Amino acid sequence: MTLRVLGVDPGLTRCGIGVVDVEKNRRATMVAVGVVGTSPDESLDQRLLLIATSIDDWLDRYEPHVLAVERVFSQLNVSTVMGVAQASGVVIAAAARRGIPVALHTPSEVKAAVTGSGTSNKDAVTKLVTKILRLDAPPRPADAADALALAITHAWRAGSGAAIATTGPGSQSLTPAQRAWAEAEAKARRAR
Repeated sequence: MTLRVLGVDPGLTRCGIGVVDVEKNRRATMVAVGVVGTSPDESLDQRLLLIATSIDDWLDRYEPHVLAVERVFSQLNVSTVMGVAQASGVVIAAAARRGIPVALHTPSEVKAAVTGSGTSNKDAVTKLVTKILRLDAPPRPADAADALALAITHAWRAGSGAAIATTGPGSQSLTPAQRAWAEAEAKARRAR
């Protein structure tokens, strides 16, 4: 079975959205990607309404099995944290209304899953998302790439049904993070 994950990099000014299908062998394919933008000149209620309406459209159009959202973390700029939290709440509520499960992942979890290092920069994440999804060009802006990375992370962390091969045919297309993840899973299974 293919797992369809809608990833959201929440933000009040730019909210990245990406849909990824992940097969049992963890091969990921981009279905759609975009960014919902709102203007700081608009009132808060109108900005959140635009995000809510857009998320509703994406959920209805792509019918994901699960929603993966970046977990809000503390920053020095309180107004930025508030905007991210408000956008996250709107997105999570939209999924809840449809009975779609929601998973939260921290930025470092996403970086570690996609690149193999929880301290990677945005360029490294974008580069590997482009490779993992076999895209001709990197998704832009970074919010779009981050949304796709969230979707990939959730599918891989949740276990899409089968471990990926670490040797043999197909293993050459694995990123170092995928290879390390698969090897750790195989080792854990052997230890049981």
